[in-house]
Amino acid sequence: MSRLLDVAGTTSLTLAVIPAATRDDLAATLEAHTAAGGRVLVVQHGYAHLNHAPPTEKTAEYGPHRTVEVMIAELAQGREGLESLFGDVFCPILTPPWNRIAPALVSRLGDAGLVGLSTFGARPAGAGSTVTNAHVDIIDWRGGRGFAGEEAALSAAVSHLSARRTGAVDADEPTGLLTHHRDHDDGCWRFVDRFIAAVASHPAGLWMGGPAAAAGLRQ
Repeated sequence: MSRLLDVAGTTSLTLAVIPAATRDDLAATLEAHTAAGGRVLVVQHGYAHLNHAPPTEKTAEYGPHRTVEVMIAELAQGREGLESLFGDVFCPILTPPWNRIAPALVSRLGDAGLVGLSTFGARPAGAGSTVTNAHVDIIDWRGGRGFAGEEAALSAAVSHLSARRTGAVDADEPTGLLTHHRDHDDGCWRFVDRFIAAVASHPAGLWMGGPAAAAGLRQ
């Protein structure tokens, strides 16, 4: 975590936190980072990051494998814990583990006290600011779980930027960089460091803050 915060520096970072696995000292760490000029927003990463899908289906904590009522109660419990621990740094946005969520649950997130959703890929037309996704995953999960490579990462970023300009996707959705600091190899760290610097130095580049930071640098 310390390396992620050091690399982020003053760049907006949205930290997806697992409620059931959160330690009290994380709040103190983020408070110190903020005091030093950092900008961090905590959002809710499921509840326990447990797979409830059968072996024949893709992994999901909030897929259609449990009742909506059970999932809402679980998410509400997690939200309450994060609100208590992080206070104003927490924003009630859900980032579901493995970026999968049952449509029936999406329409009921408000019942759990959640006001937004962040997954992966261009957000659906008409979703508005309640959905703010990430679009660039720098890890090659299927080919060794190391850095996907500069060409692949930049291609993903350019693809979303281009689609925004042409109107193929929502032009108002910021382009989000997704990180997984526990899985980073040296290639990942070098790319994130260079990418942050390149965006910050470009006259047309802007890292988003506040609730929209889910589409800035997201961890």
